[in-house]
Amino acid sequence: MQETSKSIMRRSGDARFATRWLIGAGIDIGAGQDTIGNYGQLFPLMTSLRSWDLPDGDAMLMEGVADDSFDFVHSSHCLEHLVDPQVALAHWIRICKPGGHLVIMIPDEDMYEQGIFPSTFNDDHKWTFTTGKRESWSPRSINVMDLLSQFTHQVSVQKMEVLDACFLQGLVRFDQTVLVTGESAIEIVLRKRRPEEIARKGRYPDPQTA
Repeated sequence: MQETSKSIMRRSGDARFATRWLIGAGIDIGAGQDTIGNYGQLFPLMTSLRSWDLPDGDAMLMEGVADDSFDFVHSSHCLEHLVDPQVALAHWIRICKPGGHLVIMIPDEDMYEQGIFPSTFNDDHKWTFTTGKRESWSPRSINVMDLLSQFTHQVSVQKMEVLDACFLQGLVRFDQTVLVTGESAIEIVLRKRRPEEIARKGRYPDPQTA
């Protein structure tokens, strides 16, 4: 439903996307035709982009892609289609350079699936996602906070947002992503820690050179 395209106006209002997060050489996992590379002129510090989709291989394992290959990893609505999102995220972090960023969008289970799973709006969804409910109605729910907690030794969470600004509350159940304004999603931005940050247990100036 052109979810990357929907994000562009919103992201244009946050300078971090153009000056910090989507810079250098990147890869767009599960890009299809709606790749972030279509909007390269709006992210002038993006030097190149590789699109990765089904013909390129398994998006969960990213086989053939070397460790620390890309300055940023972008993925819009791919993680929910994969057999094991935790394994996938581990490999997505693996191919990102230290100091680089991962920008990921996934559907929010309450706004997208709306209480029914398997999904009636996309029968290829293998998981649903929430940002932190204690219990979920979905038998295949992943708490994003729990998922990210498995990787905090490798990444820092720069942003996690429920994209509900244009979600229309109280209407009869339907897939609101068919609307040009409806995102019904969660957006996550992660920064891969550098080895020296891990050793110092934080990101701050080197006390030896300060």
